[in-house]
Amino acid sequence: MTQTTDLRGIVPERGTRNGPGGRMLALILLGQFMAILDVNIVNVALPTMRTDLHASGSGLQLVVAGYIISYAVLLITGARLGDIAGHRRMYHLGLASFTVMSLACGLAPSTWPLVAFRFLQGAGAALMTPQVMSMIQRNFAGEARARALGLYSAVIAGGVVVGQAAGGLLVSADLFGTGWRTVFLVNVPIGAALLLAGPRLLPRDESPRGGDLDLPGLATLTPAVLLFVVPLILGHELDWPLWGWLSLAASAAFFAAFVAVERRVAARGRRPLISVRVLRAPRLAPACVALLFGPATWGAFLFTTTLHLQGDLELSPLESGLAFVPSVTAFGLVGLNWRRLPARWQRRAVPSGFALAAAGYLCVGPLADGGAPYLILTAVIGFGLGVMPIIMTVALEHVPAEDAADASGLLLTLMQIGQVTGVATVGTLFLTMAEDGGSTRHAEYGTGWALAAVAGVGAVCALALARGRAEPRAER
Repeated sequence: MTQTTDLRGIVPERGTRNGPGGRMLALILLGQFMAILDVNIVNVALPTMRTDLHASGSGLQLVVAGYIISYAVLLITGARLGDIAGHRRMYHLGLASFTVMSLACGLAPSTWPLVAFRFLQGAGAALMTPQVMSMIQRNFAGEARARALGLYSAVIAGGVVVGQAAGGLLVSADLFGTGWRTVFLVNVPIGAALLLAGPRLLPRDESPRGGDLDLPGLATLTPAVLLFVVPLILGHELDWPLWGWLSLAASAAFFAAFVAVERRVAARGRRPLISVRVLRAPRLAPACVALLFGPATWGAFLFTTTLHLQGDLELSPLESGLAFVPSVTAFGLVGLNWRRLPARWQRRAVPSGFALAAAGYLCVGPLADGGAPYLILTAVIGFGLGVMPIIMTVALEHVPAEDAADASGLLLTLMQIGQVTGVATVGTLFLTMAEDGGSTRHAEYGTGWALAAVAGVGAVCALALARGRAEPRAER
């Protein structure tokens, strides 16, 4: 990692392994862990939720995607609010909102209130999680920052592992007859504990930058994403009505308007949601493209495979959750150990990883009967997608501290938009094929080919990251 002049002046003792920075890092990463956990713990509960709430396939997609949509759309705004009002303050506000909405989700009486609470829960996560990356960027430097980012990647992988296993365990245990509700209620005591510890462990906000929000950008980006995702989710159950196609066309118009609005905001000397200056950082633009495709395949793979494992294969929620452990364990191992590779191999690992994941997805259909080969297959996919932390590190290594909030918000937004697009498109393909063929095994073939195609495109885009030589690290 390179080290900028700005970073050297940011309380260096916080970056030591044994100093107060260790406790601060543990607290903010636990908040990040809870947000990631909530995405993945819900997947395992979907079949039980479908039975208990009589939810449709599109209703289940919205339970998953509703959280991710609001999370994705508001992440950059959440990062900007951290700059304006203070990262500590926004972390606490987001954590409190997330915790309250987790309680509301756990008590939801039917599908549509649950979907609404999930949107609001995602908004809380969007306030909280950008502060994690920003506080790491601002409070850690050199190798300490590299270690912190490595732990950040491990937390993301760990949230997936624990989410799948804990979701299955909680649903199978059916504590006090609560069934799927515990996958949301488990957040409440964790969030309360973090809120109590935060005032003592988080550093005080030092001179927030001030400024204003890009409300015109937010007002055009939000409908652009919603108009794109909602018809993809609802279309297959409503027989692709005319309004869905009109919605997709309107989405394209809103995305064009968003670009025009952002240019106008920048021309007036204000800070747009997506800054051209941030995009000009070395290798950030190709990293952004790659970060759309990897999470798209991963989110869709979790959604469709869970329905298959608890559908045709008739696995219990716990068994289906544990089936993902090899995949996310492999993801975590790569994320924690990729720095051991020679420098010239590190960037080349990104397109290679995407290609490996694509090869694994091609085997999803032929190995859909489950068993040990299927578990090995999930590990291969996780090993391939384990290169995601490399992409994030390469993207951020030349971003100065003053742009940390914008860069982290942009990267996290793209990852979430990738996930929701994967669930909406490939998830719809799976549900349509399962309904037409009367079998989730049949649907797994089409899903595997679609996921392989997306991962293949990601591999081609990631070739730009593999070009050139690795930059030397700055002296500590």
